[in-house]
Amino acid sequence: MAGIDGRRQAALVLLCAAVFLDSMDLSLMGVALPAIQRDLSLSAGTLQWLVSGYAVAYGGFLLLGGRMADLFGRRRVFLLSLGVFAVASLAGGLLSEGWPLVVTRVVKGVAAALTAPAALSLITTTFTEGPGRNRALGIYSLAGATGYSAGLVASGLLTEVSWRLVFFLPVPIALLVLAAAPMVLPKGDPRTGSAGGFDAAGAVTATGGVLLLVYALTETSWPAGLVALLLLGAFVVVERRQRDPLIPLEVFRSRTLSAANGAALAWACATIGWQFVAVLYLQRILGYDALTTGLGIVPMGLAIVVTANLAGRLIGRWGLGRVAALGMLVQACGILLFLRAGASGDYLTVLLPALVVHGVGNGLSFPSLNIAAVGGLPDDRQGLASGLITSSVQIGAGVGVALLAATMTVGGSGPDGYRLAFLVAGAFSLLGAALAYLGIRTPGADRQPARSGV
Repeated sequence: MAGIDGRRQAALVLLCAAVFLDSMDLSLMGVALPAIQRDLSLSAGTLQWLVSGYAVAYGGFLLLGGRMADLFGRRRVFLLSLGVFAVASLAGGLLSEGWPLVVTRVVKGVAAALTAPAALSLITTTFTEGPGRNRALGIYSLAGATGYSAGLVASGLLTEVSWRLVFFLPVPIALLVLAAAPMVLPKGDPRTGSAGGFDAAGAVTATGGVLLLVYALTETSWPAGLVALLLLGAFVVVERRQRDPLIPLEVFRSRTLSAANGAALAWACATIGWQFVAVLYLQRILGYDALTTGLGIVPMGLAIVVTANLAGRLIGRWGLGRVAALGMLVQACGILLFLRAGASGDYLTVLLPALVVHGVGNGLSFPSLNIAAVGGLPDDRQGLASGLITSSVQIGAGVGVALLAATMTVGGSGPDGYRLAFLVAGAFSLLGAALAYLGIRTPGADRQPARSGV
């Protein structure tokens, strides 16, 4: 038993390292963009796609990635996609042309979209439902949250030397995980369904619809948004008629799963949208440089680490719905505390308390939402559940950044525009708290039976 437990813990460390890597890559580009633009003489549009290309691909392929993990084996999909991620990272650091560099970012986004749900479903099938799985998912959520903060700090440090190090950094981490993974990840990973029964029509309409939706939000393209809605509508029609659907629609009869995904979307709108606005506020209004901005956010990351370690105990005592709702309420308080910030907001008395409170809310809410989203579903649907919750977060991030950027424009370029954006972010967090409190139940209360052949 000790050997089995040790192997499980080692597997958890490796899987968390992978999600840390995916999350870190979301933020690594931010500080390095000006240096890349200067050295390669890139246009503003090309520069933007170094960030949005990764996000669009990541958000668009997550549902497909979750289902591929179930169909073709979670271990196999995890290893192959992480290998592609490493190769694309290496290529990005060697290239000196704009659009080929963008292509590497898109490829990395697709690879991350396959890695993340495979890793999460490996955790949920390795640890049985209950306190052990809750602790594992709490650590997994913590790795993702801290990865984003670490990326901000690392980006500032590495860019001081060379922006190419931002591309190279993920390579050794990915290679270490690839070297150790075959020794600790469970073999004989069961597959559900077959390649012959793969829902190609559902894959095309779902992936295309989500890709275009994220693209439409990023580029504010109404035609793309309309086509996205048509594709998503076609996806629903296709899934109703498929014998072996990509996403069995009956899983949404689970009140907990639906509420957890809705709350996760609102959570991402609030916290990722807030981060986008807060970084701009620190740099444009307060005059922080890139490295100081990254270091200034560190206390929030530390608050997340401490609180996430306590989340499992609180969930066992109060239940998932209450802890998730409490976390999002606390997160809303942290965001709304930024309304005190002005043209000369003091860090110690104004910004630091808001960052710490926000981090506490993050540490409570994000693990709770992840546990709720995958709890109560059988093992053969863990890849699907993992893809849904991760996709909800990524789509929410796109929605939140787009809406808060538009809100800042409406409010003007001064502090008032930022305050208005903080207010909208806080409203998203309150919405998520309501969804979590009203909809999330104890896992298994509304468990859906597994369908034959899915």
